[in-house]
Amino acid sequence: MRLTFLGTSAGMPTTERNVTALALAIDDARQWYLVDCGEGTQHQLLRCRYTLNNLKTIFITHVHGDHMYGLPGLISSASMQGRQASMTICAPDGVQQFVEAALHYAGVSELPFSIEFIRTDQPAFKYQDSQVAVTAHQLSHRVPSFAYRFVEKTVSTQLNIAQLNALGVPRGELWGRLQKGQTVTLEDGRQILPEQVLQPPPASRIAIIAGDNDQPELLIDALQGSHLLVHEATLTDAALQKVGPVWMHSSARMVAEAAEASGIPNLILTHFSGRYQPFPSTGPNSVSAIKAEAEDYYSGNVGLASDLSIWALNRSGQLIPLQP
Repeated sequence: MRLTFLGTSAGMPTTERNVTALALAIDDARQWYLVDCGEGTQHQLLRCRYTLNNLKTIFITHVHGDHMYGLPGLISSASMQGRQASMTICAPDGVQQFVEAALHYAGVSELPFSIEFIRTDQPAFKYQDSQVAVTAHQLSHRVPSFAYRFVEKTVSTQLNIAQLNALGVPRGELWGRLQKGQTVTLEDGRQILPEQVLQPPPASRIAIIAGDNDQPELLIDALQGSHLLVHEATLTDAALQKVGPVWMHSSARMVAEAAEASGIPNLILTHFSGRYQPFPSTGPNSVSAIKAEAEDYYSGNVGLASDLSIWALNRSGQLIPLQP
């Protein structure tokens, strides 16, 4: 899995950070998924590898503007770029109404593609395509907010040569058909099923990408068996104590404690208050103070997201920062 952070600021953009958006892809696949779409997301996309024509599905965690104000502009730009494939937007109540109203009052009466809205605040919500299966998990915020659990769908394409020979399947066309998942019939009439001769598929990688949330412990069950949690850490614990709970966000300590309790091996923190600067010299107002706090309470691998930073979750479950 590859994650590209298009915006990592909380509430408002700063000179270093745009508001929330994240691109997720299965390694080098051209098709990709967008989680949240704050204002300016389409501008950030001009600086990375992903195109609106290859955007598969959008997931919005909640209706706050820093997570969805970029949708009307992104949709309009996709239209002007000639997109024709249907677009799916998975989101809680309110997002469809916002998008349709914005397009209507902007005079966008016809798009060259259809938009399918799927409500994620319904108990039966589940999304799947050929690459991923996604479920929604309710969080605690001032409006309904959700985390999305992405489970990679894997298939086996590696043949078990010893089993093929043991079954007497002649090398050549039949091997190729079995590798493609097709049943074949041998000259003696025996049918050979693909599952008889294919190696087990690789294990699925699982990443959870959360919206705004002041109770990270709500995710502990969903985190079981997962490899990566992406979660807001808007403030340090000391700053949160001064601000108070009114905005319903998490501190780095809160997220770290939940991640430690779940045993998940990798954590990326994002959605930082504008008070935190990228320079260590700013001390408690440095974004490095957020990472230091998380590392005090979590023994796994901690990453700090920055705009246009890229992280790869490899098949061994290791989280590796890549060059933008």
